[in-house]
Amino acid sequence: MNTPIGSDVARVDGRLKVTGAARYTADHPVDRAAAAHVVVSAIARGRVRAMHVDEARRQPGVIAVYTPLAPLPIHAAPGFGENYAPLQDREVRFRGQIIGLVVAETAEQARDAAARVTVEYEEAPARTSLSAGLPGLPSPGMSPDGPSPNPTLLAPGVDTIDDALRASAVVVETTVEQEAQSHVAMEPHGITAVWQGDDLTVYSGSQAPQMYAMLLATRIGIPPDRVRVVSPFVGGGFGSRVPVWSEAALAAVAARELARPVRLALTREQSIVLSGHRPMMTQRVRLGADRDGTLNAVSHESAAELPAVGGWPEIPATETTGVLYRTRNLAIDQRLVTMDTPPTWAMRAPNEAPGAFALETAMDELAVALDMDPLELRLRNYTTTVPSSGQAWTSKRLDECYRIGAERFGWEDRDPVPGSRVDGDWLIGVGMASAVYPAHAEPWPVRMQLRDSGTVVVSASTPDIGTGTYTVASIVASDALGVPIERVTAELGDSALPASAPAAGSRAAGALAPAIQSTSRVLIAALLDLAVRTEGSPFRGLDPSALTYREGRVEAGADSASFAELLGMARLPAVEATTPVAEPSAARLAAHGFGAHFCEVRVNRFTGEPRVSRFTSAFDVGRVLSARTARSQFVGAVVFGIGGALLEANPVEESGRFAAGNLGDYLVAVNADVPPIDVTWLDYSDTAFSATGARGLGELGTVGSAAAVGNAVFNATGIRVRDLPITLDKLIGRGETGALHRV
Repeated sequence: MNTPIGSDVARVDGRLKVTGAARYTADHPVDRAAAAHVVVSAIARGRVRAMHVDEARRQPGVIAVYTPLAPLPIHAAPGFGENYAPLQDREVRFRGQIIGLVVAETAEQARDAAARVTVEYEEAPARTSLSAGLPGLPSPGMSPDGPSPNPTLLAPGVDTIDDALRASAVVVETTVEQEAQSHVAMEPHGITAVWQGDDLTVYSGSQAPQMYAMLLATRIGIPPDRVRVVSPFVGGGFGSRVPVWSEAALAAVAARELARPVRLALTREQSIVLSGHRPMMTQRVRLGADRDGTLNAVSHESAAELPAVGGWPEIPATETTGVLYRTRNLAIDQRLVTMDTPPTWAMRAPNEAPGAFALETAMDELAVALDMDPLELRLRNYTTTVPSSGQAWTSKRLDECYRIGAERFGWEDRDPVPGSRVDGDWLIGVGMASAVYPAHAEPWPVRMQLRDSGTVVVSASTPDIGTGTYTVASIVASDALGVPIERVTAELGDSALPASAPAAGSRAAGALAPAIQSTSRVLIAALLDLAVRTEGSPFRGLDPSALTYREGRVEAGADSASFAELLGMARLPAVEATTPVAEPSAARLAAHGFGAHFCEVRVNRFTGEPRVSRFTSAFDVGRVLSARTARSQFVGAVVFGIGGALLEANPVEESGRFAAGNLGDYLVAVNADVPPIDVTWLDYSDTAFSATGARGLGELGTVGSAAAVGNAVFNATGIRVRDLPITLDKLIGRGETGALHRV
């Protein structure tokens, strides 16, 4: 049988999704489910003085109304996500915080009653801008023994990074700012909570069902083994579905109090506020170089929002500036600014995407200052070890990505003079940027079965958040056991299954694949052992080492039997195995995915409207397991970067309110914004990373893609926009080259 690995296999769950048979959070049928709706605060900071709920209680269908004056018992889960518990006190910590919960017979009744709750507040001043809290506190390390996120490496005789910059022949300084961004996954957040005695079953989109079960158990005060999280299909996550947010704990406890299931679906605006956002931040990158382009000094400073209620600690430089380019002197200073805003959380390539925009914009500015091709500048500072640590990589072929991407795009035809290419009303420019994202290879288990029906089942708690995990798991199992892919079933997204990798940090495929391969070997050994022990088996009494397993059959000499036949002889429904415990790796190698983006934009000379017209990206991610899902992930990640470059922003108003609370105001890239996107990959197996040789790839394409767009806009217009998104108001009337008409 030819291996399906790397082939263009159709998604195994595709038919379920396009026919509507795939069940998401609100699709699971539950008897007698009540509906809940949250009441949220209308101020950014202060206290609830009083809540008037009598009218809400009188509305048709209302079952219960909970407030801080009549709370549900919930605990905080400090250290991951939010650091407070809803309804346990009268404090208002951010605008949109949950301060009440209405439960009714239908969702419409709950929503109508919630709108009739009125609140009196004692308002206090709130910190809703970065400037209110600067300079902020230095970012702490992620673990006591881990590397500092703020390294300073200086050459002998150099006292400070400022001294190194002053000694450089050419220096550029780039300051970029970015408003908050929202995940806006297709499926709004929600939960259905069902109790059976002391056991809780939760239906909710989760990127990490096992973690969800543990965190929810902590928040509602029961043992983790009493919680089961079912999440077979997730309508997107981008990081927002890793923690357990307040609405989940409230629904679970309300269901226990009322002795009936409770379903809670957040509105789009509530999802935007309550399920995390990419922090607002400011970054300053200073680059010092010799006249030949050799980097002498690199400084990257950042200040990012970290809400008082907890959230994601944004450190944009660690895996970008600390990794990408060789330099004699390096200094990173990342600070966190306490604010009275909703919780932040990781958003696709959470640190790396904004960090790469700052660094790759600065690299483009340095290339302009040196009158050097931006691609040549990157090649001159190519590094074979991690600059901040000196580690070697498991594999790195970024130089090949540069070469292949440039050839496919036609980079050699680039005109370096801004504003020199004109097509009617449109200025045309091109730009490029590098991509880098860390790869993770932690060992996670799976369970596998050979069944008497002649099928194979792979079971793991890892969910499929739309990335193609069902397909990847089926492909790897098909290859490892030599059975057709249509005879493989993947069971995913259930905390009752083996605790496998979360669908976060581009971990899932790179962790599942080696686990499936090693478990397959154990499973084959178990099958051979069964073959020699089973009465009536043609292999009974033989040494298992004399048997051969091939494409679903056991063979020895002229004798042959399928695993289904052997299971029938043994009168067993299945033989199964779980991933053996892996020995910890002694190698101290760094692991990253790499890529190169090349972008063409058109900017209207009269309106300033920017349009991406062409995009090419080349990636180095080790072995690609599924060509179709890999291509989809790369293209989707580039689209994510285009949206971040030109459209996405959710400014926090002085009142603490997000300015964009729906998909009419929060703009994401749609078909009209997306050009032809040409993606390719090198497909070298990185066996130093794992036996499968496959690294994660889902987030890599987002890193650097926004910078490539910004650099192309500069090449088209001569205008350097350093604050995202790049909107026409930042371009019109600012044409230093005269190519962009003033209005």
